[in-house]
Amino acid sequence: MISIVQFIAGLVLLLFGAESLVRGAVSLARKLNVTPMIIGMTIVAYGTTAPELVVSLESALNGLPGIAVGNVVGSNIANILLILGASAVIFPIVASPMALYRDASMMGSSALLFTALALSGNIERWQGVLMVAALVMFSLYAFHSERRRGRTNDPGDIPEELAEEFSEAPRATWLALLSVIGGIVAVVAGAKLLVAAAIVAARAFGVGEEVIGLTIVAVGTSLPELATAVVAAVRRHSEVAVGNIMGANIYNLLAIMGLVSAVAPVAVPAQILTFDLWVMIAITGLVLLFLLLGKGLNRPVGVMFLLLFAGYTTLQYYGVGQVFAGG
Repeated sequence: MISIVQFIAGLVLLLFGAESLVRGAVSLARKLNVTPMIIGMTIVAYGTTAPELVVSLESALNGLPGIAVGNVVGSNIANILLILGASAVIFPIVASPMALYRDASMMGSSALLFTALALSGNIERWQGVLMVAALVMFSLYAFHSERRRGRTNDPGDIPEELAEEFSEAPRATWLALLSVIGGIVAVVAGAKLLVAAAIVAARAFGVGEEVIGLTIVAVGTSLPELATAVVAAVRRHSEVAVGNIMGANIYNLLAIMGLVSAVAPVAVPAQILTFDLWVMIAITGLVLLFLLLGKGLNRPVGVMFLLLFAGYTTLQYYGVGQVFAGG
């Protein structure tokens, strides 16, 4: 009973903390005359992945690599199958391949890079630094690319539209600062409660910590992306939903696992190494195929994604976990 209360409290703190952090930071950025493009590509994108960062860091520092790595890999899987699937069911996603090509290429490349580095079974500090450096280089290129698009008045500026999803931010400076500070405190406290509850849940279900990280924790920390994507889908800003998920998946692998492993080397659990990483690669390729060649995700594809996610989650508890526990 106590673990359930801890989990719910931790999840609520994570969600409200991330929301408060993003809105406060957006408000401060606007007061400093930061462009919507920069806000969308940095504050919103990084802010919505704050729960994953703090949970994975907390888990790694406490010697729980299954939750640390499982949270990131599971979040990327949930972002595609659950969040994009639900968004496509609400309103079909129509995407311009040219507008998404840069981020789509980077999402695929980051998944391949992370998998290659993880194959040894350990992600060392220098590898974490390498991932962070790759993200910095991509961010600089993206800033230059978006500014060039702005000068040529290209339509479909995804970062600017993403920033507009958080337009209702505190107006007073002191409120914005309070929102940022309160958000950080809430996210950190929520992460501690969530990780503690996840450990108890793993023992109660009789499954490995990686299964809990890949499912319950991963979905919980992905809820900020789900909220942003659903709002974008309801408002028929389909490319915003896709752009948010692509950015989140890139940051999850390069920023979160990069920073976490740079602080403390992380061991990759056997199940994730031999199964879940390849699931992540497969569904990343699948969604890119639909977006770049099929020009979007219609409702049947969205339903298919949701069914795949239900099957993947069921397999974690009744299939894959037992195989690795026995082997």
